[in-house]
Formats: sequence, structure tokens, C-alpha cells
Amino acid sequence: MLSWGAVVTLGIETSCDETACGLVDDGMRVLANQVYSQVPLHSDYGGVVPEIAARAHLEKIDPIVRAALDEAGIGFDGIDQIAFTRGPGLLGPLLVGASFARALGRSLGIPVTGVNHLEGHLASAFLQEPSLKPPFLCPVVSGGHTEFVRVDAGLEYTLIGKTRDDAAGEAFDKCGKILGLGYPAGPLVARTAVGGRRDFVVWPRALEQRDNFEFSFSGLKSAVLRYAESQDAETIRNQLPHICASLESAIVEVLVKKSMLALISAELDTLTVVGGVSANIHLRERMTVEAGKRGFRAIFPSAAFCGDNGAMIAALAQWRANEGISGMETAVSPSLRWS
Repeated sequence: MLSWGAVVTLGIETSCDETACGLVDDGMRVLANQVYSQVPLHSDYGGVVPEIAARAHLEKIDPIVRAALDEAGIGFDGIDQIAFTRGPGLLGPLLVGASFARALGRSLGIPVTGVNHLEGHLASAFLQEPSLKPPFLCPVVSGGHTEFVRVDAGLEYTLIGKTRDDAAGEAFDKCGKILGLGYPAGPLVARTAVGGRRDFVVWPRALEQRDNFEFSFSGLKSAVLRYAESQDAETIRNQLPHICASLESAIVEVLVKKSMLALISAELDTLTVVGGVSANIHLRERMTVEAGKRGFRAIFPSAAFCGDNGAMIAALAQWRANEGISGMETAVSPSLRWS
């Protein structure tokens, strides 16, 4: 049960293919985190179908919210404010979450605010490290985003680097699909890579030697495609753990090297790695080791908060409230970027 006086935020996330709801208090304590994944609905199509996603959100959002309240052991009257993802994301799914949040807020007579999905990922680090203070560097690595963001006091963000084409998670998914691993292929690449030789194939590492903070993974995808076309299906099956281990290392090494360069350039000593790809075990291990060698600190959210989830949306609203920052927009914006 909640202690008396705690402020509770309900967070709703419906930007893509997860219907998620989280409850977080003003001490960044996660009271509930419920997620419904639509992966089985989209697997036959090899990607997210927006209309199917929106309909599934519409069907699942009410029971997911109620499940979160049950997990926390509170009723609707125990919620003090509601936050929902207003962008970036798919228009239909975003509208479902926004409409539900506004209607619920009006019926309860409590504040409702829309937040940035990317900032939500950033805020997931506070669920792991509530005492975290800016400034720090935040690599956002997911299926749709690979960016370096400097975070300063007052929630001031500076975008200092990003991918020129595919995101890291997108590269994992596309390359895994080429190798026949199914959907979503990214996590399957990591599982298949266990025990494989990381030097089996020397995949390209674009922009690795340049002292900037940009990424490019489209060439890696093309190299994997050419390799797969040059081998017969049986050979690919037999080599798959080694191919995946080499592929995973190619992506991770670039992320780690650029992160270390960015920390040095920005004169920072802490980075928080967030987004779906931050759950990758090899990335966590390599980033932690390389940061430790230089006296830096690497923080990762727990695996439950790496992918899209409602707790990170609630955490962002709480973080902003704790910093005395208000006045966020509530209009849905599918192409929303960093504020």
C-alpha cells in the first residue's frame, strides 16, 4: 500500500505496438508496470500494421490500466495526475492513448499532460537511479532512434549526434530478418549469438574512425544481404550463431566507441543508455567495461523499462513535476522530436 502523502502518476504509452500502463510515485518508485505486446498480431506481416495496432490499443487499454491499478493496490481515486505519450509514434495508436487519458482525467478531475516518448526513454534511467543528476550523456538506442543527447539541469536537451539512416535496433531487426530469424528479429539475433565467434565475419563499421557522433547502419544491412545471397541456406543455418555474434559485435562496438568519444568531448563522466537496444546484454557488458576503464559511470534501466512501457512515461511526468516544470502540450504529434 502507498504511504500517506505520496503523489502518484499514471503513465500511458501507446506510440506503437505495446499497450502499456505504469504507476510511479514522486520518489520514482514503480508501483505497477503492465504491458500488452502486439507482436503476435504483426508477426505475419513482418512489421507493425498501424490500423491493426490502433484497434488492439483500443481493445486493451482499459483492461491494462485496470490491471496496473490492481497491481499497485489502489483505485482510480489514488491517481493524482495522468501522463500519456503524445509523440513521436503512429497517429492512430497515439490518438487512442491520448483520448483515453483525457477522458479519464476529466472524469476524475485531475491534471492530464502529454509527454515526449523519447524523453520517456531518457527518464527510464531515473527508475534505476532516482538520485541521478544532470549533466549526463544519454545514448538513446532503439528500433527507431539512435541519438546522443546531452542532458543539463532544468531538463535542457542538446542533440549532439544521431544516425544518418537506420537506427541500431532497426539494423538488428533488418539484418536478422535477412538471416531468416523471424519477427521481431533484433532480440533473436542476441539469443542466437550466444556462444558464437565474434570475429567470424568482419562486418563494416561505418564512421567508426571519424571523430563525430554520427552513425550509419544501412551499409551493414547491405553487407549482410550480400553475404546471405552468396551462401546456401544450409551454410547460413550452420553458421548462424557465428554470423549473429559478429553482427552483434559490429553494432555494439560502434555504439561503445562513439559513446566514449562523446563523453570525453562533452567533458562528462556519466552516461545513461536507454531504449529497447539497451537491454542487449553484450552492449551492457562492453559499455560498462569501457566506461570503467576511463573512470566513467554507465547506467542502464532494468530490462523491464528498456522497451516501451508506461512506467517511463509516468517517471518523466514526475521528474518534470519534481523539477517544477509544467505547461506541456497535450496535442498528439507523430513526428515530435526533442523539445
